Amino acid sequence: MAAGGPLAVEPVVDEPAAVADLGDERALLVADVHAGIEVGLRYERGVELDSRADERRERLCGLITETGADRLVVLGDLAHRIAAPEGDERDELVELIEAVTDRVPMTLVEGNHDGGVAEAFADELDVIGAAGGVLGGSRQGDGPTVGVLHGHTWPTPDLLDVDVICMGHEHPQVRLEDAVGGSRVERAWLRGTLDPAAFVEGGAVTTERAADPPELVVFPAFNERSGGTWVNVDGQSFLAPFLPAALPDSDAYLLDGTRLGAFRRV
Repeated sequence: MAAGGPLAVEPVVDEPAAVADLGDERALLVADVHAGIEVGLRYERGVELDSRADERRERLCGLITETGADRLVVLGDLAHRIAAPEGDERDELVELIEAVTDRVPMTLVEGNHDGGVAEAFADELDVIGAAGGVLGGSRQGDGPTVGVLHGHTWPTPDLLDVDVICMGHEHPQVRLEDAVGGSRVERAWLRGTLDPAAFVEGGAVTTERAADPPELVVFPAFNERSGGTWVNVDGQSFLAPFLPAALPDSDAYLLDGTRLGAFRRV
């Protein structure tokens, strides 16, 4: 996705997923699985769609195998409805979590759609709170450090001490137009150097942190039915309280790795 040496977080080509090598552990990261979205759309909008629960579960398990991951990390919104999971949504979560944890441990970074999920599956999941947390070794040489959060709330300033920060919530997409006026929308990655002052509530950042900021990677949604923010369309509001200000110089990439350049000018 970028020139130079190995990346601490490397996207999986053609997938809304990335791998982080954390020294003694290889983690597969995804964001916004939105399990049970078909139930939610039926309840919220009266939209009837065939469930893709089996497909989502098989894709996740297939990616674990293909990447040789030792752990799955979900960057928030494992579930879709903003309530404790029940009915068909809970059934999908039970099957998905069981299938994953039969293979590797699973970490959930709590998102705004995960109300009650951590409590309902406390014995199956490792949970990181909404303010975020750190995976990996120290920044002083024991392997890369990766900060993780969902992005719906202000993060802990401790994330400024890592090498790279990974987040979900935004579901970035780009609208691409052709020469004859046709258009299509595709999921995208956003990646660039973080502006620490815009990332921390109130903007209070030490000189050291401001001088050596981490990279920020905004993940595309794993669930292709969950919509998103058209990041290259004027007037689109971002969802995270610190975006787009925290990414003043960020590039957009398609899932196949195509670099589109600065997302504001795509």
